[in-house]
Amino acid sequence: MVDAFEQWWDGVELWMAQLAFPFQFGLLMCVLLPLCLGAARLIDRVVDNASSRYNPVPKVPPPAEPGKVDAGSGS
Repeated sequence: MVDAFEQWWDGVELWMAQLAFPFQFGLLMCVLLPLCLGAARLIDRVVDNASSRYNPVPKVPPPAEPGKVDAGSGS
């Protein structure tokens, strides 16, 4: 299994090395750009979930309606 993958990868590598530079660059960007974007989104979600789990945002009470007197203010 590993040998078959290595032979396939060597073939892809040889094919890509024989392309002209603009085609190499374009092909690399078409493959790497989506992979890097996906990895960045995954890392962002993991960090967001971890930070919200270990440092939750406290609940803030809704603001009082204008014109109403707060019962706890004593006025």
